[in-house]
Amino acid sequence: MSEFETLERFLRTDPRDAGCEAAIAALHVYADLIATGQDAAALYPGLAAHLAACGPCAEDLTGLLAAVAGEPPG
Repeated sequence: MSEFETLERFLRTDPRDAGCEAAIAALHVYADLIATGQDAAALYPGLAAHLAACGPCAEDLTGLLAAVAGEPPG
């Protein structure tokens, strides 16, 4: 990634983005809210902003949702 692309990505960062550390700490709660039909993004806007920007954390959420739904791994 070029310096310009890195800077551009930084400038596009949502100021509400809670970051990976906060996401990991609350991801299980966020997944439970989604699984019960609640608006998790409205309750945790910083986490929603982070999940929109961070592929690894979004993948973790997908895995948690599968676990909550009782889907087999993979």
